[in-house]
Amino acid sequence: MRLFIVANFDKPQIRPALDAWLPLIRAKVDLVGVTDEWEGNFAGLEADVVLVLGGDGTLLGCARQLRGRSIPVMGVNFGRLGFLASFTPETFLQALDELVAGRLPVRHRMMAEASVVGAEVACAITDPAEVVRHRRFVATALNDAVITAGPPFHMVELALGVDGEDGAKYFGDGVIVCTPSGSTAYNMSAGGPIMSPEVEAFCITPICPHSLSFRPVVVSAKSTIVITANHVNEGTTLFCDGQVSTKLQKGDKILIRRSEHDMLLIENPHMRDWRELAEKLNWAVTPKYNETR
Repeated sequence: MRLFIVANFDKPQIRPALDAWLPLIRAKVDLVGVTDEWEGNFAGLEADVVLVLGGDGTLLGCARQLRGRSIPVMGVNFGRLGFLASFTPETFLQALDELVAGRLPVRHRMMAEASVVGAEVACAITDPAEVVRHRRFVATALNDAVITAGPPFHMVELALGVDGEDGAKYFGDGVIVCTPSGSTAYNMSAGGPIMSPEVEAFCITPICPHSLSFRPVVVSAKSTIVITANHVNEGTTLFCDGQVSTKLQKGDKILIRRSEHDMLLIENPHMRDWRELAEKLNWAVTPKYNETR
């Protein structure tokens, strides 16, 4: 097995942990490289598995930079919640043995592709080939594509449409379009629903809408979501996974659809989706009655 390691050395506990693990890793696998460039281009990478040491942010960067390569990614969480990086430093060596033995499950995680077409371009936005030809920005995201109002932080006006339908106007601080993987990130904080990773869908969640009737909406992953920037601020920006961004201008059309390539995530078989939510978010905890303080 050829293993490539991406380590986020900005987290001080990672370097000593990796130094301790390297002799054991080399004894079990063919280590083809170690890098701290977790936002580098891995298009030419020759490896069977990418091991990510960091948190979900580091893993998100790696997933995007693999650019559709079908290389499974295994994350060891040195961050906080770690929904995607589901292994812990304490269980890493046992997990490595299971990885080498081929006993770890690999799950396909859908990714989103976000494109921006300028207002001056006249093209059929429902035609993927036309969009590819005329777009000025494109990025993939494992978690979400987010439009934020930005400075001077006045409300923006957006029009949202799905699969060619006319857009519904919306005033507020922005909008989140997330995958199931990203439903427990910004989407959840903004009041959007938590989606199982097995669901093939997008969730469209408004950020502080100026209307009580505008609620989060879940649409099929086969849909193309079109957001038109009718009125924006100087700092209005599209962010993909919070890491890649572009400024938006009046009239820009943002098209979000499912990427042609999924990300392959190696998951911890000892963790379960709903139990993990309960443990990490202190979710659905039974009220504590008559306890002494």
